[in-house]
Amino acid sequence: MAEYLVGPLLSKVLEKASSFLVDMYKVMDGMEDQRETLERLLPAILGVIQDAEEKKNHRSCLVCAWLKSLKKVSYEAIDVFDEFNYESLRREAKKKGHHNHTMLGMDSVSLFPSRNPIVFRYRMGKKLRKIMEKIKELVSEMNSFGLVCQEETPKQWRKIDSIMVDSDKDIVSRSRDEEKKKIIKILLDKANSRDLTVLPIVGMGGLGKTTFAQLIYNDPEIEKHFPLRRWCCVSDVFDVVAIANSICMSRERDREKALQDLQKKVGGKRYLIALDDVRERNSDKWGKLKTCLKKGGMGSAVLTTTRDAEVARIMVAGEVEVHNLEKLGEIYVKEIIQSRALTLPNNDEYFEVLCKIVKRCDGSSLGAKAFGSMLSTRTTIQEWKDVLAKSNICNEGEDKIVPILRLSYDELPSYMKQCFSFCAIFPKDYEIDVETLIQLWLAHDFIPLQGGDHLETVAENIFKELAWRSFFQDVKRISQRGENVYRRQLRDRTTCKMHDLMHDISQSVMGKECVSIICSSNFRNLMLEHPLYHVFIPYTSIALPDDFMGNEAPALRTLLFREYYGNVSTSHLFKCNYLQLRALELPRVEELPIRPRHLQHLRYLNLSDNSNIHELPADISTMYNLQTLNLSDCYNLVRLPKDMKYMTSLRHLYTNGCSKLKCMPPDLGQLTSLQTLTYFIMGASASCSTLREVHSLNLSGKLELCGLENVSQEQAKAANLGSKEKLTHLSLEWNGEYHDEEPDYPEKVLDALKPHHGLQMLKVVSYKSTHFPTWMTDLSVLENLTELHLEGCTMCEEFPQLIHFKSLQVLYLIKLGKLQSLCPEDARDGKEQIFPALKEVKLIDLERFESWVETEGKQENKPTFPLLEVVEISNCPKLTSLPEAPKLKVLKLNENKAELSLPLLKSRSISQLSKLKLDVLDKEAILQLDQIHESSLSNMELRHCNFFFPTIPSEPIIGIWKWFRQLVYLEINSSDVLIYWPEEEFLCLVSLKMLTIFGCVNLIGRPTLVKGEPTHCATDQFLPCLTSSSICCCDNLRELFVLPPSVTHIHVSGCRNFEFIWGKGDIELESVHVEHHDTFTLPEHCNDLEYRSVPEQSPSAVNHPLPCLERIHVSLSDKIVELQNLPPSLTSLEFHSCPELRSVSGQLHDLKFLDIRRCNKLESLNCLGDLPSLERLCLVSCKLLASLPCGPESYSSLSTIAIRYCPAMNMKPLYERLRPRLDILKERDLSHAHAKCPYGGVIHFSLGTEHKRPTLWDPKSWKYAIPGCRWLQV
Repeated sequence: MAEYLVGPLLSKVLEKASSFLVDMYKVMDGMEDQRETLERLLPAILGVIQDAEEKKNHRSCLVCAWLKSLKKVSYEAIDVFDEFNYESLRREAKKKGHHNHTMLGMDSVSLFPSRNPIVFRYRMGKKLRKIMEKIKELVSEMNSFGLVCQEETPKQWRKIDSIMVDSDKDIVSRSRDEEKKKIIKILLDKANSRDLTVLPIVGMGGLGKTTFAQLIYNDPEIEKHFPLRRWCCVSDVFDVVAIANSICMSRERDREKALQDLQKKVGGKRYLIALDDVRERNSDKWGKLKTCLKKGGMGSAVLTTTRDAEVARIMVAGEVEVHNLEKLGEIYVKEIIQSRALTLPNNDEYFEVLCKIVKRCDGSSLGAKAFGSMLSTRTTIQEWKDVLAKSNICNEGEDKIVPILRLSYDELPSYMKQCFSFCAIFPKDYEIDVETLIQLWLAHDFIPLQGGDHLETVAENIFKELAWRSFFQDVKRISQRGENVYRRQLRDRTTCKMHDLMHDISQSVMGKECVSIICSSNFRNLMLEHPLYHVFIPYTSIALPDDFMGNEAPALRTLLFREYYGNVSTSHLFKCNYLQLRALELPRVEELPIRPRHLQHLRYLNLSDNSNIHELPADISTMYNLQTLNLSDCYNLVRLPKDMKYMTSLRHLYTNGCSKLKCMPPDLGQLTSLQTLTYFIMGASASCSTLREVHSLNLSGKLELCGLENVSQEQAKAANLGSKEKLTHLSLEWNGEYHDEEPDYPEKVLDALKPHHGLQMLKVVSYKSTHFPTWMTDLSVLENLTELHLEGCTMCEEFPQLIHFKSLQVLYLIKLGKLQSLCPEDARDGKEQIFPALKEVKLIDLERFESWVETEGKQENKPTFPLLEVVEISNCPKLTSLPEAPKLKVLKLNENKAELSLPLLKSRSISQLSKLKLDVLDKEAILQLDQIHESSLSNMELRHCNFFFPTIPSEPIIGIWKWFRQLVYLEINSSDVLIYWPEEEFLCLVSLKMLTIFGCVNLIGRPTLVKGEPTHCATDQFLPCLTSSSICCCDNLRELFVLPPSVTHIHVSGCRNFEFIWGKGDIELESVHVEHHDTFTLPEHCNDLEYRSVPEQSPSAVNHPLPCLERIHVSLSDKIVELQNLPPSLTSLEFHSCPELRSVSGQLHDLKFLDIRRCNKLESLNCLGDLPSLERLCLVSCKLLASLPCGPESYSSLSTIAIRYCPAMNMKPLYERLRPRLDILKERDLSHAHAKCPYGGVIHFSLGTEHKRPTLWDPKSWKYAIPGCRWLQV
């Protein structure tokens, strides 16, 4: 039964009624009596709220109705006082000079009479009187219930230690070790099984099924054994499309397409898929998913967790036994409780109660954590007994652990209950961004004032307390470093999840007030059952019903869209004249669908990841209540509103990734509440904010300062960065030439920007001085530094002594022309461990860099870089050695001479790598190996690197390739000496799945084309596991090698002389992508060389040399004439720009996608069969194409069709076949099928995907410039 949580709302009403702003600006003149009455009545109601909440289940429904009415009027009162508060802020801004003008140049007060003081007072007085009448009625009803006044007991806070929480995981891991080994053995023993292994883990809620499955999923043996692993949370609804999308990491809406993608993803691969928390007993849905999953390679497995033994029985279908998870041993349960309770009295009475509590946990680790957290604040034996007694109160049919968790919830202060229950808005197993969550709490005024602490600090403590009490779990930090220039996230994120039982509790508290809408089917029912305040839409396929957006939207307080790609209609938001929204998230919209004047209550606005926004509405500066404005990655945003200085409530402004911003609006220093400002660029204009404005801002987290060439020393000093102790990440960047004639001017500016000693990350870009300031070598300033980036400091001659930064984990050194070593000989003590924490190093364009450490190798039994895992070196011509790094896993080398590459390949160091990327221009280098080392390398990219390949087939280079038996991905790029397919070398690559060849202009094909006799491997099948091959820009390539049956995708592009997939015979091909060819013939044994799933195989497919082939894509081939006997396994067929193509044939019963463009000699497609499975058809600019398949089953599955510029097409048979399906087609474009030219004649524009705004370069969008126009003839 839903709770009401009225107490915090009433407390907020009382707080707002006595707001200092209300008093200061006298916006309640004439309404003092009502306000005083409120201040008198509300404490009386607050006193009995707790008793009403506790006894609502044991009294008549009148109490419940009373609480419901009280909550509704509380919301109304909060909205009214927010209007008063907004008016106060508006008058304050107006007093400071903010006058919001319209296009007519008239003052907004004149245009909107509600802002006239007299009209405002009348309107608000009327609203307040209504609220007063309702409250008086509720007080009268309250007196008849006999409720007892109770004070809420203050709850004890304690400082949370992360080590304490981590100890729980260690205890659970130790307790499950034997069970884990048993499951892992089962999975590994099935390595050669052709059948899909399904292994359910069954146990009651809270027993630790998910944690146990995670231990298996993340085990090193499992990671190594299964190249493809995916974790999917299923929960209440077994949504096959959502599961398929989760496995494929896609957002496909169409069910059949999603399943097709799933088959392609798992096809031929050994995978492990974990389906967590399966609940629905639906054998049909599971059967459809299992059919797709059976396309995987040998040894594939599905690991599931469920509470329901019947669900497990359906999934295994009697094939294997399920694993019933054992209850956690009492010794481990006791250990968890003791680790949480911290100190336990050492006497028999306490021990006896503790033993009863351990038994009450019934082997549940979650219950043990909850008990331990509750006992930590209790000291007497009676308090312990009370907790145990309350935990034994169960509702009928309720899980044994739920009462313990609900008791833990009941122990929370009311404001914590409010914070936790709000999280019902997120779907189960959703990864919640903690920073965003805290900002949403703030937006809804959930966080109480506590002394002089910032609200964010109080909220962080609340989150830590809830996490410690296990209301949140899986709390982790995620690094945001990336190479995308538009997404310069320099700060780590913290995320968390909720246990599904905890999520159930939050949902039971909120009822239908707070929902996550995953599918549209039950949306309307949600609207009708309960007033809806908070809506979260995580997927792009949800469209809001018109009646909801028209009627319910004004009552919403939270509306969050995630991963928006233009599929969600928000047009009705334009029609809402007044919204109570506190939080709105609309990423990737073309414009803000609501005018800012209708969002006066808004506290949180997220418009991030939007390339369409160039500027914000000027009147956004009237959103005086806004606390968080997220514009991250709006990389086309050119300016911010000039009047932002009046948005005095703003606390967090995210502008990182807004690379086109030229300056910040003036006087930002007036935003004294601002704590987050991720990107600040100093412009040269006098109308821009200078760095001096930062002085009055108490910033935290990440700060990126750009345009420092426009900063003076005095402005830099005035910024006072040293006082901003909450800054963790600082980036300092110069963009252009200096305007000051002093040569040491940049050094003076940088010296004035000295940060505080707690800085974790420092980045300096394009610094133009010979020396760094002294603070950059001062260990007391940078002692906590974990990440350092120095880039483009070309004039620097002296550098910080990096060896002394003991906490440094990440080091990027780029374009430092005078740097010679990381550590000069005189900079270190021979006994100390240097770089003890360094994990990642990037060295790029260091022309004089000679050595890592000048005394390297002089430490006895101590490697120079004991923890180093990732190294990238590019254009460091004087460097002749690699670092001493026993844990190195990823190495990227780019060099002209093979000074580093050849020694690496001859050493044992290569055996420890998992990824290697080499770019070596040296054409004279020769690889000679003395011995062969086993290698665990799984990913290798070779650019140039001629020494890897023979120039003639009679001299293969076999030795080094024998190391690569575990290689999964291989890319060969721009090798001049690769003339023939290295078949002898390929014989060694028994695990390879993906092969990419690019820019090997001398590659011809198999040596047997030139030599009269075949090589000894002509009959051997090499690359037996290959599933994907991409061949691009190889101008002389005539043919491919013999492809294995496992191939699912082939991509051949830019190969002008390409003739044959294999041989010169008329052999079929099933999935080929050929671009820019002169000659092309498709052989029979070629499959689609990408990660594609194995389709259900008809008898003809089984007999085909490439039974897994599903896709052919041929484009830009000038000589290809025909493609005969296409394999029946094909699901996708595409031909683009093949001017000589005349015919294609094959019985393609499973074909789902057919796309043919610019094939001007193609006359017919009748030889493809009826195409009963075809879903998408696109034909463009095929001048002679006259007929299509029109059999009895043709187009029975079609959902999308587009035919353009095919003047010879006989449309009548097609129309007859399509007539019954016209109304159900998702998209159709047939209106200009007979047009002779895209740029002339009569063109009828189709009613396909609607454009939201007209653009000059897209004639199809012109009709949208005319209101109501749905058809246009040009």
